[in-house]
Amino acid sequence: MPEGIRLRRICEQDNGFLCRLYASTRADEMALLDWSDEQKSEFLAMQFRAQSDFYTQQFKQASFDVIEREGNAIGRLYVDRRPDEIRIIDIALMPAYRGKGIGGGIMHALLDEAAEENKSVTIHVEHNNPAMHLYRRLGFRHLSDEGVYYLMEWRAGGSSVFDDQENTAS
Repeated sequence: MPEGIRLRRICEQDNGFLCRLYASTRADEMALLDWSDEQKSEFLAMQFRAQSDFYTQQFKQASFDVIEREGNAIGRLYVDRRPDEIRIIDIALMPAYRGKGIGGGIMHALLDEAAEENKSVTIHVEHNNPAMHLYRRLGFRHLSDEGVYYLMEWRAGGSSVFDDQENTAS
């Protein structure tokens, strides 16, 4: 992990923070809607609960962690460690911590873990996610287009050069 960053398991008391974090990842979408702040908050809370329920039901063996810096919650990292791959279910940071190398440092730690265990790393990434640039720099390649997401994969020793299909899809 990057210096000063640690992970801890989520607990019930984290729900308010995790809901605010989720809302921060949807801020651009919400800005386009002609809804009241109350309507947006209710919608985002409902969506957060649905996503949380889905993740815990579908990924029963996964680790669900809060990312902390100097004791303050700044993000979340949900990871499903499988026999042949590390599946990143979700990684998100509060806006003030994005673009500062924290996410990249966490990703490097996961890639190092995967390389040591001879596993691939996979993640679903929304087409318009700004972190797509990071994943490509790290050497993730596009496996498939799944609606609004790309399934991306990293393998130790893999190339960060993309095939023609990916280059036209970006």
